[in-house]
Amino acid sequence: MKRIIVGQSGGPTAVINSSVLGVYLQAKELGVEKIYGMVYGIEGFLDENIIDLDDYLSDENNIELLKRTPSAFLGSCRYKLPKYEDDKVVYEKIFKILDKYEIDALFYIGGNDSMDTIKMLSDYAKDNNKKQVFMGIPKTIDNDLPVTDHCPGYGSAAKYIATSLKEIIRDNSSFGVKKPTVCIVEIMGRHAGWLTAAASLAKDDTCEGVDAIYLPEIPFDINKFVKKVEKLSTEKKSIVFAVSEGITDKDGHFICELGSSEKKLDAFGHKQLSGCANTLATLIAAKTGLKTRAIELSTLQRAASHISSLTDVEEAIQVGRKAVEGANDGKTGMMVIMEREKTRNYTINYKLYDIHSIANVEKKVPREWICTKHNKMKEPFIRYVKPLIKGELSPIYKDGVPVHLVRK
Repeated sequence: MKRIIVGQSGGPTAVINSSVLGVYLQAKELGVEKIYGMVYGIEGFLDENIIDLDDYLSDENNIELLKRTPSAFLGSCRYKLPKYEDDKVVYEKIFKILDKYEIDALFYIGGNDSMDTIKMLSDYAKDNNKKQVFMGIPKTIDNDLPVTDHCPGYGSAAKYIATSLKEIIRDNSSFGVKKPTVCIVEIMGRHAGWLTAAASLAKDDTCEGVDAIYLPEIPFDINKFVKKVEKLSTEKKSIVFAVSEGITDKDGHFICELGSSEKKLDAFGHKQLSGCANTLATLIAAKTGLKTRAIELSTLQRAASHISSLTDVEEAIQVGRKAVEGANDGKTGMMVIMEREKTRNYTINYKLYDIHSIANVEKKVPREWICTKHNKMKEPFIRYVKPLIKGELSPIYKDGVPVHLVRK
């Protein structure tokens, strides 16, 4: 390979830029002469919005800054590439640009929809005798990509959630009131409850943990929820729940949509989920008369690089490196996966896997890891997630606030 390009797509994470760095470092070691970045993903690529990463990463100080920079340094997009039988013009334009810049390999960092882009581009290249190769690099705080043990971005988001829940619990229990305040914390994740499950990590020797966790994998029963609140209100001075933005009732209706006829969709056609905590807080206040508080962690979960997991940072770099190794060996239409060894010590192996078994497939929390009776997570989940949040990478500060690397 002489020239390559890397892009980012979908919702950012605290470590998505570390995967860009992994691509860059491995390409440099292999002697790749030009490493481009596409600004705003494949959508920006179509406008030839392309930068030379040497302009930023040839400076060792910038490399350290990039590890600590949240969001997408290159810029992201939510552009859904059409099927090539529906719009061949788009594909012809993409490959014309690839040829113009003499690009041999394209790397795309993202989640389910981004892997679909890699699948379609690699299929088109194969069917039309194109020379370029295409590799997917996993990224999502939702942790819902199949096959891989977990996804870069998840560990840091889980660490932030566990830390924030401990702080919220501490705050909510500050007052010696006769009636408790019911605090409902809404956590991202859409249809998979991996992030909300991480709230279970708030429980330790210094914290009692949340009172219940509600995941989208289990239908939500409003009547049982109200009864649980009523029971806890006679026993405790503080009540804190962790709820997924995507919980639904037994008929599949999103709880966040109760009482609202407005249904917004994002660019990929997914429902925009938010407001679940507020809906439940309003309901509990009306049903019980208790004071309630709704907290929506929102983008803080994916932007908190000041508390990113060092394990997550290092793994994000390694998946970028592995993708470049694979492309250099001529592999295409694949995604890097992480495979956990079944040993006492946490060890990850990096492998390549056929993108066709990954794109548009959603991995959910195993039901056997969920205690439905008490709305808690079982020990297998705790063992699974704890290694992913280990270690810290301190920010680089200037005048008391963290410094980030930004495009010119």
